[in-house]
Amino acid sequence: MCPLYHSGHRVVAQVRSGVCLSRQACAEVLCSPDQVKVVFGPNTLLYSQGLCSGDFDYLPRLPDRLLLRILACLELEEVQQLRCASRKFQKLCDSEEFWEQAVRARCDTVTIEMGYLAREVGWKKVFFTNKLQLQKQMSRRRQKQDSADFV
Repeated sequence: MCPLYHSGHRVVAQVRSGVCLSRQACAEVLCSPDQVKVVFGPNTLLYSQGLCSGDFDYLPRLPDRLLLRILACLELEEVQQLRCASRKFQKLCDSEEFWEQAVRARCDTVTIEMGYLAREVGWKKVFFTNKLQLQKQMSRRRQKQDSADFV
């Protein structure tokens, strides 16, 4: 029987909360990875192995709001590289929140009309569209709205 199973969920709670385990507890986790995987699942096994080896990466465990603030400090090339690191970073780097933040940080002014257009077509598309094309799209949107108001 797995030694962790006998000690109940106390060790797993310590692992999940990031509390440092004793070397003996780490040895118990690492000596029977198949049993740990069966009893607690593969994620707990990977997490505990990472904690025990000291190679655990805490960046993906940060809240999305904080990660978005960190992404705002990066150059777009760096964002593209980070995007390839995991599904979580791919989701964040492709999110509307990130691209809205990028547009607002890198554009001189973001008008209310530009915000409405971005909500329709997406902030990423607005970011990569040149100013002349944006003005044309906003003009078309304004005409379409005026004709809808007229009817």
